[in-house]
Amino acid sequence: MQAPRIELAPDGPELSRIVLGLWRLGEWQLTPQQRLALVEQAVVLGVSTMDQADIYGGYTSETLFGEALALAPGLRQRLQIVSKCGIRLVHPNRPAHVIKHYDTGRKHLIASVEQSLRNLGTDYLDLLLIHRPDPLMEADEVAEAFGQLQRAGKVRSFGASNFTPAQFDLLASRHPLVTNQVELSVLHVAALDDGTLDQAQRLRCAPMIWSALAGGRLFGEPDAQAVRVRAVLARIAATYAVAPAVIAIAWVLRHPSRPLVLTGSGRIAAITEAVAATQLVLTREEWFAILAASTGCEVA
Repeated sequence: MQAPRIELAPDGPELSRIVLGLWRLGEWQLTPQQRLALVEQAVVLGVSTMDQADIYGGYTSETLFGEALALAPGLRQRLQIVSKCGIRLVHPNRPAHVIKHYDTGRKHLIASVEQSLRNLGTDYLDLLLIHRPDPLMEADEVAEAFGQLQRAGKVRSFGASNFTPAQFDLLASRHPLVTNQVELSVLHVAALDDGTLDQAQRLRCAPMIWSALAGGRLFGEPDAQAVRVRAVLARIAATYAVAPAVIAIAWVLRHPSRPLVLTGSGRIAAITEAVAATQLVLTREEWFAILAASTGCEVA
């Protein structure tokens, strides 16, 4: 069983439908060899796309990943590396930062990418995302930075993360974008109604989905919404003889915008469950039963 690969957008990069999210890499307390083993096991499952950001782990996650890749340099050619930038985080590793803020200026974007490449030990990123919408973003300046990075061969494709449809349209009017990485889960369904996924389908730009299991809340919280959804997931999971988490991810994957789902776990069992979800297509009745459990009412 392997996760399939899909083209993010017309003439865009081809990524694995399940993406290994690495924002907690430092918390997993793995040696470089163990990190490498995790990536190699993921690749065997067809999970070849790795999601990073400059700020992850207090500016350490990219370096930890780069240390693992250095143990098997040939592995880079089998991977697609995604990273994000545009946030200046207050952290001891960045003592000059006095307030958390966004920076999509050309100088910062280029410097961030160059630092990410050094951290990762690679010559290029397959995909770069602006991490958060910046109210002071000058779209022409961002496009200038993107063009410079692309011409230099340092970044192959570009996208956004957590952008509204209007924000995405603005930046896409200046430079081609291939994806918007947004939150969606059976407990957080705003993207279904706020135009985000409609835009993705209209542009044929598959969205990347973070927190597809609601950040652990789905299976760890006693609130009424989670309790309702867990019951429906368990009932449907029993009919397919899979874990409820598989159904939760299959629910996200069922959307016609062709989402890619990020995992947030370093456990190979959790990654395997996510891959299993790519092999399961929920019926409309099952999908809407889960939605009704989430919202607390049937569709009008």
